[in-house]
Amino acid sequence: MTTINLTTKIKASIQTVFDVSRNIDIHQQSASKSKEKAIAGITSELINFNETVTWQGKHFGFYLTHKSRITAMSFYNYFVDEMEEGKFKTFKHEHFFEEENRITTMTDKLQYETPFGIIGKLFDYFLLKNHLTNFLLNRNNILKRIAEN
Repeated sequence: MTTINLTTKIKASIQTVFDVSRNIDIHQQSASKSKEKAIAGITSELINFNETVTWQGKHFGFYLTHKSRITAMSFYNYFVDEMEEGKFKTFKHEHFFEEENRITTMTDKLQYETPFGIIGKLFDYFLLKNHLTNFLLNRNNILKRIAEN
């Protein structure tokens, strides 16, 4: 299993950051490089507990779909999205939020497993982990810009 941990400091209230990070429209904006679109389930505005969204985007030259469900949510501190259908063996993205002195710390913990045994592990090591890290960093920079404005 691979784990990616990222921390982003945002000069905005915890509620603002929490809502921006679960906003489908903002996610589509942040994922425009991969042409990611919500095609089923919740396709705009805020996603909530036990709701699903199916994404379609272009990664590594292929259009892929990924269906996630919000499996846990505690306003305004935490939520989890987990893959229900997609190319990963497992995929769990935890989002943590803490506010201190008008600065919200947003922490991402993404854990996933690739299929296809050693080939999947090599693909992850050489390409996928870096791709997902950059995807999240770009997403978080856009969330930060939006939340701070």
